[in-house]
Amino acid sequence: MGMSAGANGGGGGGRRGSRRRGGKRGLNSEINVTPLVDVMLVLLIIFMVAAPMMTVGVPIDLPETKASAMNSDTQPITISVNPKGEVFLQEAPIAVDEIVAKLQAIATTGYNERIYVRGDTAAAYGTVMKVMALISTAGYKNIGLVTLQEKDK
Repeated sequence: MGMSAGANGGGGGGRRGSRRRGGKRGLNSEINVTPLVDVMLVLLIIFMVAAPMMTVGVPIDLPETKASAMNSDTQPITISVNPKGEVFLQEAPIAVDEIVAKLQAIATTGYNERIYVRGDTAAAYGTVMKVMALISTAGYKNIGLVTLQEKDK
C-alpha cells in the first residue's frame, strides 16, 4: 500500500511540478481586479460630472414664488418658453402648433401625463398662456408652472 513517487519527486501536479518539466508555466486563473477598479472609478467620475448637466438645458430665468416644491416619482414632460418666445419640448425646439401632436406621441400615461411649463420672466405672458391653453384643450389634466423658490431677504 505504498505510493509511488514520480521521477521528479512529486506527483507532477500543481505549479511547481509544471515548472520543473520543460520550464513551461501553468495558466494563471486569478482575476486581476486593478483594471476593473480603475475603469469603475473613471466611470464614477464621469457620471458625477455629467449628472448635473442632464437636466433640461434650455436657459430660462424662472420667476420666484413662495410655493413649496412638488413631490414627483417620475420625470415629467417639460415645455419651455424663452425670452424670444421660442418654445422647446424638453430641449428640442418645436413650433407652437406641433405641441399637441408631439405630446400625444410621447405621453406614456395618456392624458394624465405630468407636463411642466417653464416660462422665462422676460417671456411674453401671451405666449406662455397660449402654450398652456393648447395643452389644456388637448385634454391634459396635470399641467404645472415651474418657478424658483423665493429667497428670504
